[in-house]
Amino acid sequence: MKIIPRACLLMSLFSLTLPLSASESGTEVTLSLPPASLEQWYKPANKRQVWLHTMFRLRRSMQAVAMYADRGDRDRLHKWLNELIKDYNSIGDMVPEWQNQLNNTSLTELRAAAEVMDTEAIGRAQHDLKKSCRNCHTEFRAVTALLHRGPDFSDINLLNNEGLEEVSLGEAMKNLSASINQIVISLDDERQQDARVASSQLHQQLTKLAGTCSSCHKDESVRQRILGKNLNKEMAHLGELIDAKEIRESKRAVGHIAVNVCARCHSIHRTLQDLRQFIGSGQSNQ
Repeated sequence: MKIIPRACLLMSLFSLTLPLSASESGTEVTLSLPPASLEQWYKPANKRQVWLHTMFRLRRSMQAVAMYADRGDRDRLHKWLNELIKDYNSIGDMVPEWQNQLNNTSLTELRAAAEVMDTEAIGRAQHDLKKSCRNCHTEFRAVTALLHRGPDFSDINLLNNEGLEEVSLGEAMKNLSASINQIVISLDDERQQDARVASSQLHQQLTKLAGTCSSCHKDESVRQRILGKNLNKEMAHLGELIDAKEIRESKRAVGHIAVNVCARCHSIHRTLQDLRQFIGSGQSNQ
């Protein structure tokens, strides 16, 4: 599957970018949390992803300044330099805790070099400015994306198996796992009716879960990809196999559902949520 490696990629990213410290129990990963004031520039606290768009504009301005310096186009160089300076300075306005981290010296040198169209000096100043950006990204970008770009499932509740009361998403996940195991156990023990009941229960649970996806996934095609029509076909096929007492093929069908539904969703969402909860517990203990 192509989706599974994303979780591994995320963990590799943390290992590469975050400082490591040795301890008696092994290697510990230390996460540097961004200032709390950063949250107001991300959704849902803000209607727009203001921080992200500022970063995108800075990267674009950097590229334009270098390009027009090489071409000797003074007017366009200064146009983009003014944009760069405005957005770079806005970092300290949006997150006051980072005001002292801004490399104003390199920014001043870049402006002076642009006045005399000194291409080499412009390049040096940009290099130093980009270095300060990379330092901040190395320390904060991964954890900031985790906290403010990944979905938070902590406030999602679903009706329990009986449909009488709400349970947390974590409890609903346990119920899903129990249903899958109940199917396999019943198949292994040749208890056809129990396997059929458990498969129906699993289908109901997944249908309830699908109803929560629309809070983030507004595109119907995205919601259908994992918990849509294909799932209904697979569950119907599983029921037919159980009814036909095709034990081996029924087990394969259960495994197929577990991989194509549970594992696909987990590879995208669970690792991020687990890390979010880990960070949250660390914050509460401070």
